[in-house]
Amino acid sequence: MLTVPAGASSDPPPDLARRVARKESQSRKARDHYTYRQAVLVEEFPGPGSRGGHYREVRDIIFSPEGQRSEKVIGRVTSNLNRLRLTEEDFRDIREVQPFLFVEEHLWAYTTRFRGEASIDGEDCWLLEVRPRQIFDGQRLFDGMLWISKRDEAVVRSEGKAVPDIINSKTENLFPRFTTIRRRIDNEHWFPVYTYADDTLPFRSGPIRMRMKIEYSSYKRFEANSTIEFKQAEPDP
Repeated sequence: MLTVPAGASSDPPPDLARRVARKESQSRKARDHYTYRQAVLVEEFPGPGSRGGHYREVRDIIFSPEGQRSEKVIGRVTSNLNRLRLTEEDFRDIREVQPFLFVEEHLWAYTTRFRGEASIDGEDCWLLEVRPRQIFDGQRLFDGMLWISKRDEAVVRSEGKAVPDIINSKTENLFPRFTTIRRRIDNEHWFPVYTYADDTLPFRSGPIRMRMKIEYSSYKRFEANSTIEFKQAEPDP
């Protein structure tokens, strides 16, 4: 639940965006040394002349014995989407934008604005609006709001969407608004644990309501001499 804190407010540091980006860079470097499981579910709701459907996949982000990071699909990918089609940009967003990290090397690409304070799940936060300064051809960027913990200047929540929508005379590639929740892992790093979206995409052929859920679980720090084991993905109903 979200509330606006009562009582006196505390001003953010004047270089809040830069401090957050420094913290985010540390989080990315740490996350690159963790294995985890990523489960994706995209649901299309029934509409006029459409029965709806879903897309489901589970991947383990793992390391080889030589320390090379890779992804392994677990179980069977299932898809019976009707009108919706997942594109290269959708899968890129799942990798890069939904678990968005506002790292130092991205500072030049965004403008930021302090938007006040809020409390989320007991964490007092500053709100930082992050918007693309300019979008170059082929780029996928985040446009939305970050919740910054006052305790350690870490991002604990993000809300927004991947941009740009890609529209031309023949095709439309539209993207939903989403929320990503982070939790503290190993009492140290704030990593994404859950992304969800429930949005109606305004296609020219008619609106389509869709829902997306991404779960990031089983975070384990990789050590060269460690063995990582995951439970098997549950079979489709």
